[in-house]
Amino acid sequence: MGTFIQLVIDGLSAGSIYAALALAIVLVNQATGLINFAQGAMAVLSAYVAYSFLRIGVPLVLAILLAVVVSFIFGALIERFLMRRFERGDPDTAVVVTIGLLTLITGIAGWIWSFNNLQFPSLFPVQSVNILGAVVSVRSIGTTLVIVGIMILLQLLFIGTKLGLALRAVAVNPQSAAFSGLPVGRLLMVGWGLAAALGAIAGALVAPSLTLTPGMMDAALVYALAAVILGGLSSPLGVVIAAWMIGVLENLAAVYIPLIGFDLKIAVPFILIFVVLLVRPQGLFGRKDVVRV
Repeated sequence: MGTFIQLVIDGLSAGSIYAALALAIVLVNQATGLINFAQGAMAVLSAYVAYSFLRIGVPLVLAILLAVVVSFIFGALIERFLMRRFERGDPDTAVVVTIGLLTLITGIAGWIWSFNNLQFPSLFPVQSVNILGAVVSVRSIGTTLVIVGIMILLQLLFIGTKLGLALRAVAVNPQSAAFSGLPVGRLLMVGWGLAAALGAIAGALVAPSLTLTPGMMDAALVYALAAVILGGLSSPLGVVIAAWMIGVLENLAAVYIPLIGFDLKIAVPFILIFVVLLVRPQGLFGRKDVVRV
C-alpha cells in the first residue's frame, strides 16, 4: 500500500507540472483560438530570467515575481509584433510560427546562458513527510497546491469576470467582438501575457527538479499537449484533472504492468488520447462546438 500511495502522490506532483503548461496553452487558446507550441520554451526563458535575478542577489520569491512580470510583457510583445500577423490567417501557418518560435527561444537561451545544467533553488523546503507509509516531499505537495490554486483562479477568470468573458468572445469571433466595442488587440495581448506569466510559474516549479537547461520543458510540453487533448481546450479544470491522470497512470503502469515498464511509460498518455478521441473527441470535459448554418 505504501508503494501505491507513493506512486500516486509522485504522479500527482509530475502531473501538476504538466498541468501548469497545459493551463497556459488553454489560456492562449481561449484568448486567440491558437495552440502555442512555444509555451514550454517561453517557460524555460522565464526560469532563466528568474535565475539571472538570483545571480545578482535578489531573493527567490521576488526573483520569481519579477520573472512573471517580465514574462507577461514578453508574451504581450510576442503577440503584438509577431503572432498578430498570423492569428487570423491560416491556422496551420500560425502553428508553424509557434514551432519556429520554440526553436528560436531555445537557441537564444542556450546562447546566453549556455546549455549546461544549472541549479535552481526550490520554493519549498527540501523535506519529506510520511503519509500512510509513503515518503512524500514537501516540494511535491507544494507544487500540487500551487496548481490547484491557479486552476481555481483561471476557472473564475473565464466564468466569473468580464475580462475572461471578453477573452473568450474575442477567441470565438473577433469581428463580432470588435463590433461590440471590445478592444480586440489589447485583449489578445493580455491573453498571451497571462499565458507567459503562467509559464513562468511552471518554469520555477519544474527547474529545481530537472535542473535548468534550454530543453528542460520539452518532455513536459508533450505531456501538457496530451492533457489538453484529454481534458478539453475549453476547460481549465479538465486539463488539470487530465494531467493528474496522466502522471498517476504512467507511474502505476510503469511499476504494475511489466510489458510497459519505465521505458515505455511515455506511451500511456498516447493510449489515453487514442481511447478518448474515439469516444469523446472534444475531450473529457470539453464542450462540443455547435455550428449553425
